[in-house]
Amino acid sequence: MQDQNPDTAADQSAEQVQPNDDQATTMDAGAAADVMPSLEEALRLAELKAAEHHDAWLRAKADAENIRRRAQEDIAKATKFAAEKFAQAMLPVKDSLEAALATENATIENMREGVELTLKQLVSAFDGAKLTEENPAGAKFDPNRHQAISTVEADGEPNTVITVLQKGYLLNERVIRPALVIVSKTKGA
Repeated sequence: MQDQNPDTAADQSAEQVQPNDDQATTMDAGAAADVMPSLEEALRLAELKAAEHHDAWLRAKADAENIRRRAQEDIAKATKFAAEKFAQAMLPVKDSLEAALATENATIENMREGVELTLKQLVSAFDGAKLTEENPAGAKFDPNRHQAISTVEADGEPNTVITVLQKGYLLNERVIRPALVIVSKTKGA
């Protein structure tokens, strides 16, 4: 075996290193087959995940829309029936006033007692609704809570409420009607 031709040995080693065309095509197809299913599988998995995410997004969008719609309905109901509790507290006051007017032979004393009881019912209804009275007689004038009708020269500190013409009212510390007042000013001003 040693008398081989050096050219033949080189050709044989080249054949061992480089496969023939049929073998190369088969190896490329096998390698491509190994690569292609993994790419196809990855694409299929990515499409499945995209479909899942799209479905989840659609559900989340629908949930958000439902929550928004329910919140709007709740706000509309709250606005529509906001005065319900106060109205229920006012019904006995109305009933008392109607009963007083329906009485044929009422004396002044009976009418007065009825009006006092009706006023107590009204005050109770106001308290339940957090409606408080603002009677600032003798207090410092506050333009945020009082409306000055006029000023009068008076002894004492200026800008003090001297007379309350009409009480003011606050709902949860918010002015719904300012008190109408007469305010003092310094003499000679």
